[in-house]
Amino acid sequence: MPIRITGMNSGLDTESIITALTQTKKDRLETAKGDQKKLTWKQDKWKELNKKVTKFYNGALSNMRFSTAYTKKTTTSSNESAATVVTGEAAMDATQTLDINKLAKSAYLTGQEVTVGTSKATKETTAEELGLSAGDKIKFSIGGKASDVLSVTVEAGDTVESILGKLKNATSSETGTGLNFNYDEKNGRFFVSSKEAGEAKSFDLLIDSESTKAMNALGLTKKADNSNYIAGSSAEIVLNGEKYTSDSNTFEINGLTITANEEAKGITLTTKQDTSGIYDNIKNMLKEYNDLMKEFATLYNADKATKYKMLTDDQKKEMSDTEVEEWEKKIKDGLLSKDETIGTVKQALREVMNSSFDITMKDGTVKSLSLGYFGIGTGSYFTTEENERDVLHIDGDPDDSSTSGNADLLKGFIASDPTAVQNFFSELSKNLYSRLSDLMKGTEYSSSFTIYEDKLMASQYSAYNTKISDAQSALEAAQDKLYSKFSRMETALAKVNSSSGSLSNFFGSGS
Repeated sequence: MPIRITGMNSGLDTESIITALTQTKKDRLETAKGDQKKLTWKQDKWKELNKKVTKFYNGALSNMRFSTAYTKKTTTSSNESAATVVTGEAAMDATQTLDINKLAKSAYLTGQEVTVGTSKATKETTAEELGLSAGDKIKFSIGGKASDVLSVTVEAGDTVESILGKLKNATSSETGTGLNFNYDEKNGRFFVSSKEAGEAKSFDLLIDSESTKAMNALGLTKKADNSNYIAGSSAEIVLNGEKYTSDSNTFEINGLTITANEEAKGITLTTKQDTSGIYDNIKNMLKEYNDLMKEFATLYNADKATKYKMLTDDQKKEMSDTEVEEWEKKIKDGLLSKDETIGTVKQALREVMNSSFDITMKDGTVKSLSLGYFGIGTGSYFTTEENERDVLHIDGDPDDSSTSGNADLLKGFIASDPTAVQNFFSELSKNLYSRLSDLMKGTEYSSSFTIYEDKLMASQYSAYNTKISDAQSALEAAQDKLYSKFSRMETALAKVNSSSGSLSNFFGSGS
């Protein structure tokens, strides 16, 4: 904005006069800016809410449509310190016997002391000081195969440290297997270990005409009783009379993942239906549904805060940061109050949860079941807090103080007729999933998987940009026009003052 100097001849506060005369246009600009900012807040509210809806839709609700959410099984071990088990979907109900004969081990070599004269070699000790020559080799065979060799060649100028680096970076000729190497200066020894347990990743020293000198010089040799060397070995178990081996201590057999922790005999593994897992999945799905319904209710029932208008920059200057924050929070909290879309979604979900479905019971009869049949329902309308009236409670749920004292019908039905329970909740979840899919379909005004009109709001935001730009231009044009008028007035007054001064001088000189 150009610097204007006004009122010098008239003595008027031109700045204040123009501000007052253009206040209406400034108000239009401030209103447009405020409305756009409020729209941004509303978009943020919707994005956050939509994220919660899609999380429920793609997560717990989606999973509960399928049988895998209900066919939960668990396996207990009679010796959990020796064997732990993870139960997969394909596991069979059974009691099995397990012996753990051997655990998988990693190969390990503690090298002999490396010396130069009577002193222990350091990492700076050269190959020549150790009696090595360029071309000498250090060799290890991998997995018991003489053809799969990890080999390093000594070069002129090498030191213990550079040889160590070569060993760390080396891989075997066939399988590309590497080994762990370290040189401990304090003890003057090389240490070698396989990176993985089992026979396939084990190593052994390969002593031949090319490597004898280097292996001896670097202490990479075995004692006569092999006490400084442990060969890598695979784990071995016997399950139901059949032997299995693994290069790790984990075995995957017929839906079970068995981890051997120590050698032991006569372990009993018992696999059966996990009714608590079914209960927990149903409870988790209902919890996420409840959280969503409470969120809907909180936003929908919020005070519209109509007396709180968007603050202008001038108003904010007269308030503390805390006052501004509290004021704007009132507006934000009420942005979705009585929102039609929230009301529609909330009602649609409630209708599905109140539905009944024809389910075949274990005795072959067909019953029309609803959530109430399993002891699941909302609290009393008149005694329940407004934002929790759509919340579903499970009778007998120990985590729900309002219903924990009731008989736990859900657990009883899971124990007596798990298939009927599965079919009911699967059907309920499918219907709820389908209803949400319909509500989140893409339209002219909304994107796919979105419950609100995000496209329309984006368009409205762009429209505000135009409105703000037009209002800013109108304000500046009005200000420029008024400044121009006052400037002409000041110029005219300057001429009048100049003429008056000349007349005064004329009459003064004749006296």
